[in-house]
Amino acid sequence: MFLSVFDMFKVGIGPSSSHTMGPMVAAARFLDALRASPFEFHGLRASLHGSLAFTGVGHATDRATVLGLAGFIPETYDAAKAEEAMAQIVKTKTVTPEGLGTLVFDPSNDLKFDFGPNLPGHANGMILMATDAQGDITFQETYYSIGGGFVMTADELARGKDTDEGAPVPYPFKSAAEMLEMANIAGKSIAQMKRANEISRGGTENLRAGTARIWQVMNDCIDRGMTHEGILPGGLNVRRRAKGIHDALIAERGMNLTAPHTINDWMSLYAMAVNEENAAGGQVVTAPTNGAAGVVPATIRYYLDHVPGASESKVEEFLLTAAAIGGLVKFNASISGAEAGCQAEVGSAAAMAAAGLCAVLGGTVEQVENAAEIALEHHLGMTCDPVKGLVQVPCIERNGLGAIKAVSAASLALRGDGQHLVPLDACIETMRQTGVDMSEKYKETSLGGLAVNIPNC
Repeated sequence: MFLSVFDMFKVGIGPSSSHTMGPMVAAARFLDALRASPFEFHGLRASLHGSLAFTGVGHATDRATVLGLAGFIPETYDAAKAEEAMAQIVKTKTVTPEGLGTLVFDPSNDLKFDFGPNLPGHANGMILMATDAQGDITFQETYYSIGGGFVMTADELARGKDTDEGAPVPYPFKSAAEMLEMANIAGKSIAQMKRANEISRGGTENLRAGTARIWQVMNDCIDRGMTHEGILPGGLNVRRRAKGIHDALIAERGMNLTAPHTINDWMSLYAMAVNEENAAGGQVVTAPTNGAAGVVPATIRYYLDHVPGASESKVEEFLLTAAAIGGLVKFNASISGAEAGCQAEVGSAAAMAAAGLCAVLGGTVEQVENAAEIALEHHLGMTCDPVKGLVQVPCIERNGLGAIKAVSAASLALRGDGQHLVPLDACIETMRQTGVDMSEKYKETSLGGLAVNIPNC
């Protein structure tokens, strides 16, 4: 099994990897399919199903789909150009994706929210259609946005094409048990094995430059979030708080009266800064999703800014270790809130961050696995019930608490010798089973929990 660090950490846009990035990626794949077709097309249609319908407006799923059909992709998304394109699409009721000419597409009529039963493959389903001049559908594909920006066609999902099984890699572990066994036999850390896998596919320079960019985008996102003020979009009137918290913490620096628990405020600040940017539709890195995008960068920033002897040269080690853990969770369970609740998002992110921090602090492979298990175990059962379908409440604060749990888990693991009762594999399987049993109300539909107990006005 191989999931690249660049699969787990993707540069994209907010507010949601599954509901914003995924539909945009699906639309791009659909356009590629049309370009490869021998037929000519006159117009486009789209329908959103399941969670993509129930929380689509709050997650800007409709906007992402429209822009995706116009040729935009998450990695190169330009907000100013997107605004211009949307205005033109609404005015002309057409899109002009490269290589396909002008296609009729009126978002108000040709994009439907279907609130009926989910499509059979996944809670995040969408159908994209191309029509001829008479309006008859001549080409159609079903896509599933399965979390973290990953997109699969119905056929790919049915065939189980969920991970890259391409060319062999040196250390193809599919479970934590295999990971530990390979590490001990080879005498390597998790990051060293992951690095060897990455280099075997993409080369040393690609890995170096790619991980450097990932951290740069993460860090820039923290910095932007700590400087911006105002009200987040969407109608809940949620105030940005990161700047105020940052200013207060800076003002308190050097005071002898500062309580030790203030360090928690710094960790929360870094995470909230990221997720406020995400909620505003800014550039973020999936880690492993947008809804949980603040946990890993906040933990890295905590390490660099507050841990004596920390070195930025270890950031790659952190990211590689975190990606290895995230890959195990995705392969054996889920990172999708629509599939397994927030335990799959912030829970996975906390496990990844705990493992990464434990690794750069000198933990053994057993301690790293223990750190990941502790962090995930104490997110089990966590629901995804965003108020008004927005990635704001409880999501922003939850990332802060996820970072705090990650640091605590790493610290606890380092205080032990790596031996523990619950293996990470058992914890991941428990998370999967809990997700299966969890009511649909609590899986990113906004039909239960806080979403129905907090007024949307």
